[in-house]
Amino acid sequence: MKFSQFFRRPSHQDTYLRNFIFGVEDSLVSTVGLLAGVAAGGVSPRAILTTGLVLIIVEGFSMGIGSFLTEETTEEMAGQKPQTIESIKGATIMLLSYCLAGLVPLSPYAFIEGGQAVTLSVILSLIGLLGLGYGTSLHFGRPQPFKRAIKMFVLGGTAVAIGMLVGKLFHL
Repeated sequence: MKFSQFFRRPSHQDTYLRNFIFGVEDSLVSTVGLLAGVAAGGVSPRAILTTGLVLIIVEGFSMGIGSFLTEETTEEMAGQKPQTIESIKGATIMLLSYCLAGLVPLSPYAFIEGGQAVTLSVILSLIGLLGLGYGTSLHFGRPQPFKRAIKMFVLGGTAVAIGMLVGKLFHL
């Protein structure tokens, strides 16, 4: 089997959905994990908001660029001409889904301080992960959508817990 046969050109919908799911999931987990970790370190609410906004914007663009480069590289490795417009669309979906989803765990810090903001941020993110897991299962017609939602919840929750633990351990 030729190396290029391992790669197939995904449909545009495949690319868009993959970028959306990856962007939302990664943003919910990364943003809430970082914010909970930083909040556990005892920084000011303003610093938490600034940190969150910087993370969301920088990572959103980084994820979008990574998506663009990955799509073009995958097509080239498969011996196909890169579909630049489609790669740009996929990258834009990644950027927007990451940035918008990141506002979910960040929003409590704009209105509430301390442990209550952390708790609400974590709860909202975990609900978002449940919804994403359930929704993608329904969209793709996968059996047991609740099981998929729980899987996303547990895996994402583990990453959140790690962020909080690191923040507590390295509270300087």
